[in-house]
Amino acid sequence: MMKKYKHVFFDLDHTLWDFEKNSTESIADLYKAEELHKLGIDDVDYFTGRYHFHNSIYWEKYQRGEINRDTLRYIRFHSTLQEYAIDDAKKARELAEKYLAILPTKRNLFSDTIEILDYLYPKYSLHILSNGFEETQHKKLRNAGIENYFRYIITSEKSGYQKPERGIFDYALQLTNAAKDECIFVGDDAYADMLGAQNAGWDHVFYNPEKKNHFQKFTFEIHSLSELKKLLQ
Repeated sequence: MMKKYKHVFFDLDHTLWDFEKNSTESIADLYKAEELHKLGIDDVDYFTGRYHFHNSIYWEKYQRGEINRDTLRYIRFHSTLQEYAIDDAKKARELAEKYLAILPTKRNLFSDTIEILDYLYPKYSLHILSNGFEETQHKKLRNAGIENYFRYIITSEKSGYQKPERGIFDYALQLTNAAKDECIFVGDDAYADMLGAQNAGWDHVFYNPEKKNHFQKFTFEIHSLSELKKLLQ
């Protein structure tokens, strides 16, 4: 493919950084440290699954602007605890704070993350464009050893907008001094990432490793990050 891009923007969670694996490890650490078995939570795997279930619901609400950051952080734990008849908002907040301290220390990336970053780094300006929290995303990148690949790390918290709002993409153009036709965005979320890029008039790559069925049209679709080598030569 003819090279026309100068800037490649990546989502972080679920795209480069293996959120599910890192979150699962973090909850296992939390479960042990907080001795949650003493509260009647006797199966860490089931507890983790229920947390991720509630997290997905509330994260969507956060993306739509229906709840704020602080509510998101604790309510996903509060709702999970309530399944065990534990209606303790204070405990939920404690777990949330400790989980968020553990999570960004985890280092699991997708298997071809380093491979594709090594390939693209000499050819393009690489950036992160994330709905994650500013401090947390920087810690993730630093602890995973990939922070130095990226020239700019753009978060919804820093920009004042969150995907799929066009504002975060316009902010990225202003910050990087780039034209939209020089940019391409890679992300895993058909709503926040792809709709956002479409709204902003950017070319985009839907990273769909699980090959989920959909009826949407994207500029490109890949099932592994290494496929970007063919798109971005």
